[in-house]
Amino acid sequence: MPKDYETTYKNFRDAVNMTANELEKFLKSDDSKSVGQKKDSDESVGHESGRKIVHILETKKADLSEEDYSHMEKVVSYVHRHSAQRSSGDVADTPWRYSLMNWGHDPLKG
Repeated sequence: MPKDYETTYKNFRDAVNMTANELEKFLKSDDSKSVGQKKDSDESVGHESGRKIVHILETKKADLSEEDYSHMEKVVSYVHRHSAQRSSGDVADTPWRYSLMNWGHDPLKG
């Protein structure tokens, strides 16, 4: 059964509420680099994901690859799972928010 790229694209666009420029700027910040799980390098998984998201956002829909769609599915899953872990109170300057922002989602955006 072929993958439903249309649904994946819609879900990705719903989950990612930062522009490529906003995300690129955030990825350069110390806040971005201070959070996330690191595997085999100094870069966290979320930070690497953010770079891939910038690429996806800057790519025409018709030019997206199967690999891009696969990553989009990971992004949607992460954003939904991590959003559910929101703590009470002000989350503006928290690792929780910064982790989500690495994945292209700013929970403080309307």
